[in-house]
Amino acid sequence: MSFSTSGPLHHLILDDIRGAQKMLSGVARTTAMEGSRHLSSLVGAPVHLKCENLQRTGSFKLRGAYVRIAGLRPEERAAGVVAASAGNHAQGVALASSLLGVHSTVFMPMGAPLPKVAATRHYGAEVILHGTVVDETLAAAQAYAAETGAVFIHPFDHQDIIAGQGTVGLEILEQCPEVRTIVVGIGGGGLAAGIAVAVKALRPDVRIVGVQAAAAAAYPPSLAVGHPVAIDTAPTMADGIKVGRPGDIPFALVSELVDEVRTVTEDELSSALLLCLERAKLVVEPAGASPVAALLSDPQAFRGPVVAVLSGGNVDPLLLQRILRHGMSAAGRYLSLRLRLTDRPGALASLLGELSVLDANVLDVSHVRTDPRLGLTEVEVELHLETKGPEHCKEVASALREAGYTVMG
Repeated sequence: MSFSTSGPLHHLILDDIRGAQKMLSGVARTTAMEGSRHLSSLVGAPVHLKCENLQRTGSFKLRGAYVRIAGLRPEERAAGVVAASAGNHAQGVALASSLLGVHSTVFMPMGAPLPKVAATRHYGAEVILHGTVVDETLAAAQAYAAETGAVFIHPFDHQDIIAGQGTVGLEILEQCPEVRTIVVGIGGGGLAAGIAVAVKALRPDVRIVGVQAAAAAAYPPSLAVGHPVAIDTAPTMADGIKVGRPGDIPFALVSELVDEVRTVTEDELSSALLLCLERAKLVVEPAGASPVAALLSDPQAFRGPVVAVLSGGNVDPLLLQRILRHGMSAAGRYLSLRLRLTDRPGALASLLGELSVLDANVLDVSHVRTDPRLGLTEVEVELHLETKGPEHCKEVASALREAGYTVMG
């Protein structure tokens, strides 16, 4: 598949998105569209979740990778393909290559989560661990391509990749024809660009809102100056959309067709992931939960019906555990307190009895007797509690003070 260079670019890409949809028939799943009563009540209009976390390989990346590799010439296929990725793109390229009978080599950072490395190998790729950051891994993959003649498969900055990702937009219009707003996470911009091209060509009234992690938001400054600019990204749990510079091709389309780009915080991302797990019963990675985070942060800003694209569900179990704790804390469901008690037998048991009456679950207790700040007969207790929410936290702290305890914070 290749693109014409004449005429309005987005109309020509729409034709290719339609062709990509036919090409992906029987390869990529038409993923489910699930309603969310909780988000609908917050927004005041129907909210639907487009579940690309349930796609083969666990993300939308298979779509673009398959279309890109299927479009290679026979001699290019014979040379094999190479990619660089910490996770989702790696798995998409690996499976697409296996389905098409093309040898794939995938460079991954040495610190890539072991489940993602194992999955990439399972899908048939030769995995090479190189570099400590993705930029080093990317440079190694490009050098490998130059040395061997393998075709480098970029994760987002290629027309065929965008055409494949744009099939998500066609499915949204088929599954929810009444949609008025689509919210989608943005990293390099391939998914948002593809969805925007497909949707705006067929339904120009639909509003497209992109979402980036505030710690890695390259699009707002790039849009402000009118061309892609590189930024220094900060650590973020949303590694799937942590990209320091927009792709040239996606940027041109996003700047023309996407109505707004918002940013979300780490607290909002973890709260969104927790909501997807608890309310929707869906395992979603932080990048995939970014549209839900945007809805939670400002629910009245979105005209419904709304479709939020859950772009992926590949999250390392250990990271998921940490994120869930962070999300519960952000949602006010953890409470940490330090209290001063009289150092006498039964004092701690009495405190725990009070907490039992208040229906606060004790997760951890630290008992300190030797701090020089303490009086001769004093002891300090640090408590970590699981609560029912912010109001319950206030209730617990207030009740302990009323019971005569000195609550330090």
